[in-house]
Amino acid sequence: MIYSSKKLFLFFLSCIIMISNYNTSGFLTATNSVGLNYGLLGDNLPTPSNVLNLYKSIGIKKIRIFDPSTEVLKALRDHGNIEVTVGVRDQDLAALAASEEAVKGWFVTNIEPYLADVNISFITVGNEVIPGPIGPQVLPVMQSLTNLVKSRNLPISISTVVAMSNLEKSYPPSTGKFTSQAREQLVPVLKLLSQTSTPILVNIYPYFPYASDPSNIRLDYATFNTEAIVVQDGPLGYSNMFDAIFDAFVWAMEKEGVKGLPMVVSETGWPSAGNGNLTTPDIAATYNRNFVKHIVSGKGTPKRPNKGFDGFLFATFNENQKPAGTEQNFGLYNPTGMKPIYKLF
Repeated sequence: MIYSSKKLFLFFLSCIIMISNYNTSGFLTATNSVGLNYGLLGDNLPTPSNVLNLYKSIGIKKIRIFDPSTEVLKALRDHGNIEVTVGVRDQDLAALAASEEAVKGWFVTNIEPYLADVNISFITVGNEVIPGPIGPQVLPVMQSLTNLVKSRNLPISISTVVAMSNLEKSYPPSTGKFTSQAREQLVPVLKLLSQTSTPILVNIYPYFPYASDPSNIRLDYATFNTEAIVVQDGPLGYSNMFDAIFDAFVWAMEKEGVKGLPMVVSETGWPSAGNGNLTTPDIAATYNRNFVKHIVSGKGTPKRPNKGFDGFLFATFNENQKPAGTEQNFGLYNPTGMKPIYKLF
């Protein structure tokens, strides 16, 4: 493949940016920035070009897509300042886990054409498939992709995205412990990530525990809207549920001998409709606005104070092909006219 001088410049620039984000211990350092998830499960979504222009207008420089969408990746060629995390589809994992050659073919088809002019920072192998029946397919695909990008000195990190269903215990945070299936499927992944100095991506939604027990969980605790300590866990005090969930995962990793591994919050958010007075635009705006402040502050969590991390809000648009109810109402924008549901950026 012959690259133009412009493409080569953008490729080398992305290498420099990625290298500069590593600290002396080899771990990626957080930039304390907020990105957006860009889902495509809608039949009325704006064109990728218009969506990327929206991101530019609101200062978003990191996005996550759930599969290697050709339309989105092609549009990103004109937006080299936007970093993108690209997902491997869950339904592709079985074939890729069975053959390293299949992984190479997937990479040649889905990533190779964009290396010179799209800033691909992460490839995530599966979305919330650990723990579960296809969870064991994640590790071999991650290993193959890790070997591939290393052999070519590409500045792309390989990881996976996991939910808090991996936790058998999470309250108080210091009791954080993985389920037996998570220990079997997730811990080997975490140890691989430790070797390659790559963050684990985690989805954290305080909305769901709050919605399951609103009479016993304070709304201000669930939405970052109080400075008061609500949960005291030994010497650590928690004023918001997000930090408590985050730290429970950290404790669980440490109990498996995985210490200091960075975490990126790949999804968080609050629906603006779909569940009565628990899901209003005002509550959603409060949660998401306070999450952005929390990330940008770089103050970390009680267990990891002053250790910032990056996070992605879910999601850019309300997507009408998702299940009816709250799932269709996590978006910051209505697709028609890209009008904000509430003011955030």
